[in-house]
Amino acid sequence: MLILSPEQLTGRVCTHVMELPEPRCTLHPAAAQAFLQLRAEAARSGIDLTPASTFRDFERQLAIWNDKYYGRRPLLDATGRALDPKRLSDEQIVEAILLWSALPGASRHHWGTEIDVIDRAALPPGHQPHMLPKEYQAGGVFERLGRWIPQHCAEFGFFLPYDVDRGGVQPEPWHLSYAPISSAALSALTVEVLEGALGEIEIAAAPVVKRQLRNIHSRYVARVAQPGALAITASAGSALSPATRPS
Repeated sequence: MLILSPEQLTGRVCTHVMELPEPRCTLHPAAAQAFLQLRAEAARSGIDLTPASTFRDFERQLAIWNDKYYGRRPLLDATGRALDPKRLSDEQIVEAILLWSALPGASRHHWGTEIDVIDRAALPPGHQPHMLPKEYQAGGVFERLGRWIPQHCAEFGFFLPYDVDRGGVQPEPWHLSYAPISSAALSALTVEVLEGALGEIEIAAAPVVKRQLRNIHSRYVARVAQPGALAITASAGSALSPATRPS
């Protein structure tokens, strides 16, 4: 199994991912092929399995982090309720950001193995997904998808890393991870690798991040579900040849 480099692990390069034209997304080639097979299986059940988010590079994750800190993006508590960052300390803002968004360099989406999914066939006209757990639970717009994913994803190599609340990232029933690669990537993403990626960049609440980095790694990076044996050993066959790569 190919081990990602520190630069790939932290999203500072995109040499390990490729673009798919349909559905339009950017993934590691092995994850891309496995996802196409999973998507075909979902279609047989009337589900249009569509990526809402796939690969994100370091700069994109940094922009999300800074936007949430400065109030340019919604900052939410564990229940999905909006918070006012102006009324919170830096420590409280950092904790709120980490409930739903990763520290730059620490996002699993940097690896090209992670896919946030919706069922496009279930979307009412004009409805915009909010990517909140209630949408995937009983009565939610993606209730059917929320039941289907845990029943079928492992045979194609995927699992749900944020299946329950473990005291870190909130449950994300939409977040698929391609286990044959992401398991090795998680082991390789050490605190030292994160320190190297953060370096001297301009990140909001930098003193808090630096002071709490080991705790952030332990609580929000390492504290995830473990994939089952089926997901780890699943093979998508030979990887797709990346005809085009993002620049």
